[in-house]
Amino acid sequence: MTLAAFVAIYFVHLAAAMSPGPAVLLGVRTSLREGFVRGTWLAVGIGLGACVWAAAAMFGLAILFKIAPALLTTLKFAGAAYLLYLAFKMWRHAAEPMTTELDEVVSARSNLGLVWQGIATQLANPKPAVFFGTIFLTFIPPHAPVWAYAVILGIVFFNDAGWNVVMARIFSLARSRAIYIGLKTHIDRVFGGLLGLLGLKLALT
Repeated sequence: MTLAAFVAIYFVHLAAAMSPGPAVLLGVRTSLREGFVRGTWLAVGIGLGACVWAAAAMFGLAILFKIAPALLTTLKFAGAAYLLYLAFKMWRHAAEPMTTELDEVVSARSNLGLVWQGIATQLANPKPAVFFGTIFLTFIPPHAPVWAYAVILGIVFFNDAGWNVVMARIFSLARSRAIYIGLKTHIDRVFGGLLGLLGLKLALT
C-alpha cells in the first residue's frame, strides 16, 4: 500500500469518528461528570470497539451480512435496546445531585469497566459496520499485505480514541463542569433524550 492510501484512510475515517453518535455523546457526559482520566478510559474502549468493526469488515463482515441479513437485523435491535437502556438510566437519575451520584459511579465502575462500556457502546451501534463494510473498504486495495491491516487498525484506534480524548479534555475543564453542575438535570435529560432518539432511529431504520 502507498502512503497516499493510508492518508486517505486516515482522513475518511477521522471524519466518521468525529461525527456525533452514541459513543461521542456518552464520552462527553462521562467527562463532564467524572473527569478527564475516566473519560480517557472510556475513549480507549471506544477506539477498541471501532477496531472490532474495522477488523470484522476487513475479514468479511459485509459478505456475512449479505448471506445472513437477519444477523444485521438482530444486531440492530440489540443495539437499539442497549441505547434505550442507557437513555432510561440518564433520564431517571437526571435530577439526582452530582456529588452523591459521582461517588456511587466511581465506586461501582473500575477503569476497565469504562473500557468495556466504550466497547459495548460502539458494538451496540451497527452504523460503524455499514461504514467499515462499504466506504472504508473501498480505500483498501485487494490483497493488501498483513502489515497494512495492522497499520489500518492502528489508524482506526488512534482516530476514534484520540477524538474522544480531545472531547474528554474539553468537557472536563472546570468551566465546562461548572456549567454542567448548574444545569445537570436539564443536560442529562437532553443527553438521555438524544440517546433515546438514536436508539429509536436505529430500531426503525
